[in-house]
Amino acid sequence: MWVLTNQLSLPAFVFFPVRKKCQIATNLIMLVAALLMALSKTAKSFELILAGRFLYGIGTGFSLNIHPQYVGEISPKKLRGFTNSTVSVFLTLGKLTGQVIGLREILGSEALWPWLLAFGGLSALLQLVTLPFFPDSPSYLLIQKGNEEAFRKAIRKLWGEGDHQAEIDDIMKEKVAMTSTKTLRVLELIKEPSMRWQLYILMILMTTLQLCGVNAIYFYCFEVFHTAKFEEHLIPYVSLGVGLCECLSSILCSTLIERFGRKVLLWRGYTLMCSVLALLTTTLSLQHRFFWLHYFSVVLIFLFVIFYGIGPSGASITVMVEIFSQSFRPSAFLIVGCINWTGLFVLGMVFPLIVDNLGPFCFLIFLGILALSATFVYLYLPETKGKSIMEIMAEFNKLNFGKKEISVTENNFPKDQLFCTKL
Repeated sequence: MWVLTNQLSLPAFVFFPVRKKCQIATNLIMLVAALLMALSKTAKSFELILAGRFLYGIGTGFSLNIHPQYVGEISPKKLRGFTNSTVSVFLTLGKLTGQVIGLREILGSEALWPWLLAFGGLSALLQLVTLPFFPDSPSYLLIQKGNEEAFRKAIRKLWGEGDHQAEIDDIMKEKVAMTSTKTLRVLELIKEPSMRWQLYILMILMTTLQLCGVNAIYFYCFEVFHTAKFEEHLIPYVSLGVGLCECLSSILCSTLIERFGRKVLLWRGYTLMCSVLALLTTTLSLQHRFFWLHYFSVVLIFLFVIFYGIGPSGASITVMVEIFSQSFRPSAFLIVGCINWTGLFVLGMVFPLIVDNLGPFCFLIFLGILALSATFVYLYLPETKGKSIMEIMAEFNKLNFGKKEISVTENNFPKDQLFCTKL
């Protein structure tokens, strides 16, 4: 239901160009969901739990699409990679927090479980109180609202009183380039030749993010820990260590992404994850012959999660924000959300069947996907670190149009082409 409601909420997303106001409305939805969860036991109504889950799904569908766009648009170029990668940091922090407070010693008891389900409302309340004090994104104020005074005021409030003229010039260029271009709907974006390779990158990165095997690793880790002779009551705490590793590695990714770039973290992360899956398949297949391989499998699980957090977890969403301009980003993120949640849904339905039939060899499927994605990213993904949107679009122009002699404006569209579309 959670996956389904996320996808149901996504089409409405493109109707809300104001990121901040939409996020405030989303927080209200999350607070209502938390209230329903908290009252479910008192009211003795499982229907309240279902309604709460439905609203949580709607809120999550909006948040995971709005947050990266807003954060990416309010960040200066030199910090864009760092701020975009915080999406994965807070996602993993949320999972880790859920694991911690879900322990029996805290809120995971029969008496306190309604408060565990309602705990998500706390972050929504915090954001609801603080977000009104933040300005709308500068690019939205200039490009879509045409309010240059508010644009410059937002720049000063977000970035301080330093010299930001280079950043302002980049946004001004984007505004000029987008003057004759309206926001495209999803089908129009898919058909647009100048967006072809951006969509290829989008589909590869988001599909790989779901089918890289990290969810399968979490599924398998309980069995591996049990086979490694960990006591039953200790397994939740060892699993907590896996979540902690993912959170810390995501934080590390946010510090490395501006140094090494997005492309390097992606293809090297995929390659390292491939190597770990190959070793893990071997150790799981032979663990009944050599007792010490149980412990090696545990180490490999931690390594896989670390490589995932340092590479694809943070870098993927950063690339998604940077390769689309202001006018195309909402529809692009609608596609991102659909691929993301459809992949998670399909994996959840199919993976148990794959495990039953292939056993530990199921990881070879994910290994193949990672190998193909690493090759694709290494060969075709332009590095976006430190580049303006116009420079990035010029890079994709080379892929989209090759050596053909065409007359294009800075926004990658033929000069005589004008989009007049409605949402």
